[in-house]
Amino acid sequence: VRLWRCRCRALLSRPAGAVRARRGLAAGPEMHFGFQSVTEEERREKIYQVFENVAKKYDVMNDSMTLGIHRVWKDILMHKMNPCPGTLLLDVAGGTGDIAFRFINYVRSVRQRQLQRKLKHHQDLSWQEIFESYQKDKFNSLGDSQVVVCDINREMLKVGKQKAQHLGYSEGLSWVLGNAEELPFDDDKFDVYTIAFGIRNVTRIDLALQEAYRVLKPGGRFLCLEFSHVSNPLLSRLYDLYSFQVIPVLGEVIAGDWRSYQYLVESIRQFPPQEELKAMIEDAGFFKVDYENLNFGIVAIHSGFKL
Repeated sequence: VRLWRCRCRALLSRPAGAVRARRGLAAGPEMHFGFQSVTEEERREKIYQVFENVAKKYDVMNDSMTLGIHRVWKDILMHKMNPCPGTLLLDVAGGTGDIAFRFINYVRSVRQRQLQRKLKHHQDLSWQEIFESYQKDKFNSLGDSQVVVCDINREMLKVGKQKAQHLGYSEGLSWVLGNAEELPFDDDKFDVYTIAFGIRNVTRIDLALQEAYRVLKPGGRFLCLEFSHVSNPLLSRLYDLYSFQVIPVLGEVIAGDWRSYQYLVESIRQFPPQEELKAMIEDAGFFKVDYENLNFGIVAIHSGFKL
């Protein structure tokens, strides 16, 4: 007993920082980086390096790895969102702008159809009134919609900004450097939160989901597009063969980077399956959580609402 009391007094007499440091050292959880076991900080640094390495070839590799099907998956995500003019979207881990550009195109199309219906139902408008309506719509083609692209990686954001400039996207679009686990935005700010092929690379998925819930307005929607687990056994074996034998080779040939694409393949196998991710989204506070498998579960779209 006396020995136990002495140890307690010794521990309490140490500086608080020393106690915390020792506790952190002992409790530092091991995490997956592909098939490797690493610390949380190592995983964060390694993933940052992966995307810094692949940023310039990211879009080309997406087309090569998925045979262009990733474009269809992202279109399906946008149609599932079905944003209306005035929607405020936060796209997390969206550095190269794929979701943001689709959002802008979609809202512009909706606005155009709204204007055409309006003019169709007002047959008595003069040419001058019709002209003025089109001019007004030209300068407000998004109907006050905004999309904020938030990404932790500077190189990915740099590529996205260059694409936006090249493709002529500027209205209703902003770029923010930020961590999905600690978003630099106020509570209850956004109508929709999207994360496409990004949550798999977040160090703490639970924290990212909590942040998604925090920044959404009541009634706001969470949408996640991510590689998932294939349900068909035969397709699963073929998919594994393609993933491990072909994708790293493509990474070496196109991007000069075998290891980064080997990690990306391995990270898919370590990612929670559909039902497990659904439970995590519910644990973060979301309601009406469901998911839709695409291509037998090669990818899945998870959806939830902040009610």
